[in-house]
Amino acid sequence: MSLRTVVLAKIIEKRALAPQTHMLKLAAPRVARHAQPGQFVIVRVSEGGERVPFTIADADPSAGTITLVIQEIGDTTKAIGAMSAGDSLQDLLGPLGAPSEVETFGTVVLLGGGFGIAAIHMLTRALRDAGNRIISIIGARTRDLLIMENEMRAASDELIVTTDDGSAGEKGLVTQALERVISREPVHRVVAVGPIPMMRAVAEVTRPHGIKTIVSLNPVMVDGTGMCGGCRVEVGGETKFACVDGPEFDAHIVNFDELVSRNRMYTEFERGLRTDCKINRLTAAG
Repeated sequence: MSLRTVVLAKIIEKRALAPQTHMLKLAAPRVARHAQPGQFVIVRVSEGGERVPFTIADADPSAGTITLVIQEIGDTTKAIGAMSAGDSLQDLLGPLGAPSEVETFGTVVLLGGGFGIAAIHMLTRALRDAGNRIISIIGARTRDLLIMENEMRAASDELIVTTDDGSAGEKGLVTQALERVISREPVHRVVAVGPIPMMRAVAEVTRPHGIKTIVSLNPVMVDGTGMCGGCRVEVGGETKFACVDGPEFDAHIVNFDELVSRNRMYTEFERGLRTDCKINRLTAAG
């Protein structure tokens, strides 16, 4: 029997993380029992509404809750942003996607860019619990857009914060911080979640060093079960579906050119409909 389940999800707690960015704790006991790092859910606000995927930022099986981070971009996420504790989403499907690989690798560097910080939180804690030394690098354009700093600090052995304008942490990019870490000590695995250009840049930093690097891809996604084909990506010369084969893949064999091209195909469509169908997906990312 499939572990996926569809539930009416009541909002237990809601708090603001940044402008137009909210953390929601939802009552979803069956999803919480089975959720693993790297997996996601698809939610609808109302009957016939848009289906929007979000990475599970946290899960508490004992409390029967999961945590999502929502950024207001299109009509659907704006509708969620207007909801309050006690309100319910029409339905929530999950957990979906292949779980992250959690083993004892050694020193693991996890990078979260912008909204992608939420997507690495659950994995960061799991990898640390597995006995790895965890160095987390999180970045945003400015302090106001930086999310989950305290949560990531608690889950990591070392946390490096960067902002483009230097208003919090170091001034610069997460890739610059990664280069310094690699130069000072052995790194056995890197995981990056964030905007496509950021993940691509991380792959190029680690490639010369032969460090296994994992990225969570965010192509167009509709049904989350592999039926629609909208989330096709080329990995190692083969066609994969991010929703069932991923969302995590080896960054060094991802065809980023093809991924960027596919995402751009829907830009005008999404702009006209004020939709969240691409912008707020797995890593909702950037």
